[in-house]
Amino acid sequence: MLKNAFLTLLALAIAIGGGGGSVWYALKTQDGIGAIRIGQWTAFPDIGTQAADPYSKARVAREGVLALGQAEGLSFVAERDSGGEQLKRQCAYEIEGGFPTARFWTLYAADRSLGVVDTGKPRLAALQSYQVLRQPDNSVLISVSNRPAPGNWLLSDGFGRMYLVLTFYDTPIASSTGLSDVTLPQIVKVGCNA
Repeated sequence: MLKNAFLTLLALAIAIGGGGGSVWYALKTQDGIGAIRIGQWTAFPDIGTQAADPYSKARVAREGVLALGQAEGLSFVAERDSGGEQLKRQCAYEIEGGFPTARFWTLYAADRSLGVVDTGKPRLAALQSYQVLRQPDNSVLISVSNRPAPGNWLLSDGFGRMYLVLTFYDTPIASSTGLSDVTLPQIVKVGCNA
């Protein structure tokens, strides 16, 4: 009888632990159910709609974010560079390429909670479309590092993992038909501080 009780408790512990672990993993990963991937950038286009999957709804509830509706915009998150390596705050990167049509867009360096990286300086680790300098072909080149750079510079100070969050507001790419031929800028690693 004691053996049956022990086996029942063991089976329950494995089921609850395994189920809880798989849900935690599904909510933490950037590539999940309902995700679309364009280059290094990942988005959940249905997250603010009635068609959102249960994991997307749980992600919004857990993080306490206000999800953009389909007509409002779309957020992309990058956790790796074009070489497939994780983004690190102590490394320097260049974000280069064109941006899709949007009334307004923002780009910021984020920590694990996807909040803006605290730089400890008056300058935020964020840029927006109205303050960037554009190339003659309308593309943008943004330097991401802890050292000032000429042109467009996004401050990323400190050590550890970093995410880049690119949000487009009032854009046609927020609809599922607008995502078919979208290209997003590349994230190229320039070097790292040891």
